[in-house]
Amino acid sequence: MTLSGGDVSKKKVQKKKKKKLRHWPLPPRRARTRSRPAWTSTPTASITSCACRERRRRTGASARRAPALTRRAAASTWTAGRRLRKFSLWLVVLTICAGATPPGARPSRLVEAKVESTLVPGPVEYAVLLPDGYDAAPAPFPLLLLLHGGYGDRSALAKRRPIIDEMWKAGRLPRMVIATPSVGRSFYMDYKDGSQKWEAFIVGPLLSHLREKYKVTRDRRGTLLFGSSMGGLGALRLAFKYPDKFAGLAALQPGIDPALKWKDVQPRHRFFRSQELMETIFGKPFDEAYWEANNPASIAVARAEKIRAAGLAIYIECGDEDSYNLHEGTEFLHRILWDHRIPHEYHLVRGADHGGRTIRPRFMEGLEFLARVLQPPPPDPEVEELRRHLAPQKSQAEGK
Repeated sequence: MTLSGGDVSKKKVQKKKKKKLRHWPLPPRRARTRSRPAWTSTPTASITSCACRERRRRTGASARRAPALTRRAAASTWTAGRRLRKFSLWLVVLTICAGATPPGARPSRLVEAKVESTLVPGPVEYAVLLPDGYDAAPAPFPLLLLLHGGYGDRSALAKRRPIIDEMWKAGRLPRMVIATPSVGRSFYMDYKDGSQKWEAFIVGPLLSHLREKYKVTRDRRGTLLFGSSMGGLGALRLAFKYPDKFAGLAALQPGIDPALKWKDVQPRHRFFRSQELMETIFGKPFDEAYWEANNPASIAVARAEKIRAAGLAIYIECGDEDSYNLHEGTEFLHRILWDHRIPHEYHLVRGADHGGRTIRPRFMEGLEFLARVLQPPPPDPEVEELRRHLAPQKSQAEGK
């Protein structure tokens, strides 16, 4: 059948109309996000349907590309995850390596224990500070007896622990085992009536117990004493009486008197010690001879030759404003040691009292002295040359 020109043109117009109907414009975008008013002539479902068709039409190209984008995103996520796993692995490695830190990087360990003895009322409580690396160390450590003051106990070691840890970390103090027994206000003495024998307990059962239970040396050269106030008094007496058991001592503001005889001790030097306390320790009535036998200055005079021969390292110090006037007793002991040619180191600390902010640096200086006892510095060539140079002149001046 042949169509005329008019029919052909009529069909083309109809096709164009159909195409226009397929591309009928959609309502504005905002119409899709709002509820359609009830009075409108176009149903909401119809608008929603048109909106969905328009969305599919507009995003058709993007939808066809989605698989490629998804693959790239997945690959990127996998790569990021792989990098994160590598980073986590490095963190684990670094954490493991951190376990092999040098000495001083790990904390010390404080142990509290008790020991029984028939010499003193027991059990006796004590604290021990173990340095880092204690368990893995093949060789025994030096042993330091840190003696507390008159109103203290074993907790004195815990209070000084931060200073000790700091010095260990800085390399200013060799690793050692430090022990502090609780002895009350006993002066670290054997009581005259024999009821308590703290001196015998410390140099006997306590020392043996520490050497058996802990990894410490049995050698005198690695056994030291350190004390403050009453502890300084105890350190001096024990070291002067037993220089064969201890290599050195440091006594900070020791509780000692500036006299060789009890009758020369003035009230200003003993006002803080009651008559009852003194009679409990030295006997009732008070035994002046027993006091003299246990007075550090008197012991130094009586045992000067033995102390010199043992090479006992001695460090004494005190603040020049000590509230208990202990600087007078320390100065007195210094003169006794000097007159009897007993080598020692003496510090009179200007402006320092029996406590306060000066204690920390003074405590550290005492420990550094003991560090030099354990690790003596090498000879100084400059000093040796000076001594050789002056030797002939000194001999001539002294008539030798």
